[in-house]
Amino acid sequence: DIFPDWTEGSSPSFHETILQRPPYTLIANSDFFLMDSRSQYILTIRDVTELQRLEKNIRYKLSKTGLTATHHFEDIKTVDEGMKHVIRQAEVMARYNAPILIQGESGTGKELFAQSIHNFSARKKGPFVALNCAALPEHLLESELFGYEEGSFTGAKKGGKIGKIEMAQGGTLFLDEIGEMPLFAQPKLLRILQEYELERVGSNKKIHL
Repeated sequence: DIFPDWTEGSSPSFHETILQRPPYTLIANSDFFLMDSRSQYILTIRDVTELQRLEKNIRYKLSKTGLTATHHFEDIKTVDEGMKHVIRQAEVMARYNAPILIQGESGTGKELFAQSIHNFSARKKGPFVALNCAALPEHLLESELFGYEEGSFTGAKKGGKIGKIEMAQGGTLFLDEIGEMPLFAQPKLLRILQEYELERVGSNKKIHL
């Protein structure tokens, strides 16, 4: 059964629907047209297995270019019961694929916790990508975070550029000083956290995360 959600005789409704049929990954789309006053349907299926393999290979290579987390929870030395409780909480959160907010004064080890969470999670073999939101000018932050298409602005690289979010696929994205992120970028980031989709600067194509 390639289409478990479709009953024969009913109108198919597929839009960029991902079908996992190991070892293949398929994308299905459906549309309809009128012929002799009767509705006819057309279904297109794309095999993206090779594309996924190439993307996975790219992410693996990225993880070997310094995009790795070196710290673990055992590196956090403390005798304070409060800090031990925080570590236990972080270990629990690391088991879930959910955004985590780490708060603390400067120098208290927020990135140390972020790296430890990454290495304790199922994503530990993926890249760990860190970006300081306060260190980049506003006009650079959006392209660094979301990436951009070729020709989207003056000085854009030929072929475009992958953003930090795409670079972290299968791993962890650590946004340091996220409270300093410019207001214009926050709704875009919120949509990514809610929908797990992004659009590069200068593009209207959605990239599933």
